[in-house]
Amino acid sequence: MGGWLRLIAVVTVSLAAIGAASAQSFPSKAVHILVPYAAGGAVDVLTRTLGDMVSKQWGQSIVVENRPGAGGVIASQAIATSPPDGYNLIMVASGHATNPLLYPKIPYDTFKDFSPISLLASSPNILLVRADSPFKSVSDVIAAAKAKPGSLSFAHAGSGTSTHLAGELLKNLAGIDLNGIPYKGGAPAINDLLGGQIPLSFNNGPESVGQLQAGTVRALAVTTGSRAPFLPDVPSMSEAVPGYDTEVWWGLIGPGGMPPDLVAKISHDFVAALNSDAVKERLGKLGALPIGGSPEKFNAKIHADYDKWGPIIKAAGMKAE
Repeated sequence: MGGWLRLIAVVTVSLAAIGAASAQSFPSKAVHILVPYAAGGAVDVLTRTLGDMVSKQWGQSIVVENRPGAGGVIASQAIATSPPDGYNLIMVASGHATNPLLYPKIPYDTFKDFSPISLLASSPNILLVRADSPFKSVSDVIAAAKAKPGSLSFAHAGSGTSTHLAGELLKNLAGIDLNGIPYKGGAPAINDLLGGQIPLSFNNGPESVGQLQAGTVRALAVTTGSRAPFLPDVPSMSEAVPGYDTEVWWGLIGPGGMPPDLVAKISHDFVAALNSDAVKERLGKLGALPIGGSPEKFNAKIHADYDKWGPIIKAAGMKAE
């Protein structure tokens, strides 16, 4: 028995040493970060902004690859089956926590097949219309939807994303019928809004700010319970729809089974970049609030959102398309 105990102790120490060594030598080559949405959207902007900063610190390239589809499931599956060595990561949005509620046969376990690294930033979603839209307020939208149920559609970044849930929450609390139209990311949704193909769109702050500044779109409301600092003149949705409050968050995760020391290192380096003056200024202009939580807090947030949205998604009968 003593021999077995000594062997187990040796193996445990050896594995710990390997984990520490991997963290100390990481990275020795380019790191790939998947973005599960189209280029130009909020997740893409955040990933590239932080990637540029961290790559300089590491002295290694960070390659950002856009792989949209199925609300992030396609890209997430690729990461879930990658080696847990830190060289393949993904920047997920809030929909990561709710996808298992929407996809009955999701090809991975959201809670077992990933290593949460850090919750990095959040932002309100924004209800947008074209600059020449007849809708001047949320109340106008609600009145039109009640006058002709089912006649209005809203664009969102994909089934189960925070922008989709924002629209469903409006339908639920305002008692109206709107048709949600999924896109492969927020940027394509805004493009169709600008083109007049759709009258309303829920979008993240970072992908909306440029168009708002250009005057091509108008913001009817932000989705958080109070007004957003970067859009102080735009009402919160709760001013027209009491009790309405939701946001989008973004965080970095890797494959399940990553060594804790490696997770801690990547988390530390991305949070350090997030807290740099240059990145905070960039994100502030885009309407994103830096967070920079620990791996443990991010893991708790994913579980909390799953629990929060489960009853709402079930009551609405929402399923991924």
